[in-house]
This record gives sequence, C-alpha cells and structure tokens, in this order.
Amino acid sequence: MLCCMPGVAFVPALLVSWSSAAFIISYVIAVLAGHVEPLVPYISDTGTKPPESGVFGFMINISALLAAITMYIRYLLIEKQNETSHLVRSSCNMFTLCIGLMGCTGMGIVATFQELAVPSVHDIGALVAFGSGVIYITLQSIISYKSCPRWNTYFVCHIRMAISVISCIAFIPMIVFASKISMTKIDWTPGEKDYTYHFMSAICEWTVAFGFIFFFLTFIRDFQRFSLRISTEIHED
Repeated sequence: MLCCMPGVAFVPALLVSWSSAAFIISYVIAVLAGHVEPLVPYISDTGTKPPESGVFGFMINISALLAAITMYIRYLLIEKQNETSHLVRSSCNMFTLCIGLMGCTGMGIVATFQELAVPSVHDIGALVAFGSGVIYITLQSIISYKSCPRWNTYFVCHIRMAISVISCIAFIPMIVFASKISMTKIDWTPGEKDYTYHFMSAICEWTVAFGFIFFFLTFIRDFQRFSLRISTEIHED
C-alpha cells in the first residue's frame, strides 16, 4: 500500500513502519529468548545477544538509511518552498540537515557496535543519535511554524512542537539516570543495585525513540505534495 501514496509520502511512512517493527521484533525475540526482562529494558538491551542482535543491527541500519533519505527530502522540500516564500535561510536549513545526518550516523554506530561488546563506542553512538535527533526535531518544529499557514496548519505545528518538548524533557533524565548506573549489563531484575536508575532511564529512552517515530509520522502529509524528478541532459559538441 505504500507505493499507492501520492508524492514521496511512502518514504516517511516506510521509515515509521520499519523502525517500529525493528524495536518491536527485537524486543519480542529478546524476551522470548530470556535475554531481557519484559519490563522496560533498554532498546539496546533487546539487540545485544544473538539471534536478536542480527535482526536489530540489520533493521536499525536500514532505519538509519531511511531516516537520512527522509531528512534529505525534507531539506529539498524546504528549499523549494523558500523559492516562493522565504521561510528560513538556506544555511540554517543545511545546518538542520547536518544535525539530522549526525543522528543517523549515531544510529548506525548503535546498530553496529553492541552494548556489551564495545560499550564506550555504543554509548557515544547512542548519545549522538538521541542528542542530534532531539535537536533536529526541535529545529524542524520551529521551521514548521514559519511555514504556516501556507504550507502547514497550526495544529500540525503544535503536534510537532509538543513531541519535541516531550522528547527534550525525556532526554535529560535519560542521560542523568544512565550516568548513575555503575555496571554494564542487560539482565536487570527488580530490587538489585541501580535497577531504579536503569528503569527510569529506559522509560525515558523509549519515550524519546517513539517521539522520533511519531514526529516523522507528521511528515507524511507534507511529502504527499512533493515529488522528485530526475532529469538527464545530453549535450552534443
């Protein structure tokens, strides 16, 4: 059904559905295999041990690629809108794209370097992915307001800003609680040392992750009015 969507709306739709499936499938496999407790593990915990690690790594890398494509199309869309109504400086639009691509790179690092194998690299990738992602959606929310009422409704802008605010609020305690955890492990059980920090940090992590998903979901309507055309020019001497 994605191919029946007008314009390039299938791109964010595919990103949202694929990323949601990546989180859910790896979580279900990890829980059924007994590798994590079902009550709010870290997202990375559900992709650390085989067989879920292979599924997680593959699907999250594809998600990172789809996110990069979505962000680039969003950049082109804003540049096109700038031709008729100046929304934002091209340099600011490019800066926002670069921030988003940094987040995609962080996702790739998270998917490639498992939590228990190379924890320091994995944690850096996660920090880049979540930090850049929060900045990206916040900047996109601000740009969306500048496009009202011609290119966006205020309702959509309010939704995007609400998601951005919730994600920003969740991102801070996610980092704070995670920094208080004194050990690297995935098999957490209630009552043990640092479990409360782990539990609160994991809740915030899932909140931010699905905040990104819901944010990109709001791009579908915008992308319906936008199509890409590739032209090839041949010059004869």
